[in-house]
Amino acid sequence: MSGSTASIMTDQNKVINFGAGPAKLPHEVIKNVQKELLAYGNTQISILELSHRSNDFNNVINNAQATLRDILNVPENYRILFMQGGGTGIFAAVPLNILKTGTADYLVTGSWSAKAAKEAVKYGKVNMVLPKTTKYTEIPDPSTWNLDPNASYVYYCDNETVHGIEFDFIPETNGVPLVADMSSNFLSKPVDVSKFAVIFAGAQKNIGPAGVTLVIVRDDLLGHPMDICPTVLNFTVMANDNSLHNTPPVFQIYFVGLVFEWIKRNGGVEGMQNLAKKKSSKVYDIIDNSGDFYTCPIKRDARSKMNVPFRINNGDEQLEKEFLSGAAARGMLQLKGHRSVGGIRGSLYNAVTEKEAEALADYMKWFCNEHANNLENK
Repeated sequence: MSGSTASIMTDQNKVINFGAGPAKLPHEVIKNVQKELLAYGNTQISILELSHRSNDFNNVINNAQATLRDILNVPENYRILFMQGGGTGIFAAVPLNILKTGTADYLVTGSWSAKAAKEAVKYGKVNMVLPKTTKYTEIPDPSTWNLDPNASYVYYCDNETVHGIEFDFIPETNGVPLVADMSSNFLSKPVDVSKFAVIFAGAQKNIGPAGVTLVIVRDDLLGHPMDICPTVLNFTVMANDNSLHNTPPVFQIYFVGLVFEWIKRNGGVEGMQNLAKKKSSKVYDIIDNSGDFYTCPIKRDARSKMNVPFRINNGDEQLEKEFLSGAAARGMLQLKGHRSVGGIRGSLYNAVTEKEAEALADYMKWFCNEHANNLENK
């Protein structure tokens, strides 16, 4: 075991969580939550027991919104909502709220955008901007896209967690409202919010525990939901009632607000972006310099900085099983690839430290040195 791995295991509860979601949360925030869990502020009761109608929680939600507006430079003509139903719920909420023309464009570059498109078909016509494929390894050049100028909106997933594909640009839609699922890379980089109609993110990837989904929606998109839109998915109702129309996930919103503050203290989204580049580069460099012992199926210009998928020796399942076993013995958890694609996947969300990413890279290098020569001699 490398020295760097040993030190991390001592500092961080003896494990490193590379899970894709629910994922690693900032240790500092968890310690703070632990300290306040029995009695939040001056309330003498737990945050888990706090009424969502109380002034204390009103401060929690308003402070969370204000901090996010600050670190992401969210313009005043956008509303910040805390909704329920996860990303899957918002797959339905988007067409139910803004599918005005009856047609929407969907850029399908992986499993999650494919699921979103499948959900939207229930409420209108979906124009598939890209040719259908079963293997997601790239983002086709925008010159090949089949965009409908009359679409109500253009939808895409900014980071595909399963396949490890991430956009490094904002799609040009020529004035058609743009909707982005940023669940797995939200607040990992600066984003020009003014270019979007809707941004949403399930918390469990990068900003908090599962149970709340953040939605940023432009004011002019409010007020025109379909008649069949359930109240709980109605952006207009939630905006008018400051996400308090029904009982919200109080604890999750509290936690997410603390994560926003943690990001602000640690260099903001620019600081997170710099770390994301450093962390992902450590792992991709090992892959690219392994003589094809490790391979990443994703084209380099579409590689995710959050989720790094790779195979060992062209998908040698026995070697991959041994890799995962050795990683677990070293305290590196949840590195198994998604069941639909197999292999290995390391998720490097904001809470994963540079030293932890380096520990994974060190182990990968050691494992390659141990096994590559044996394979050559067979």
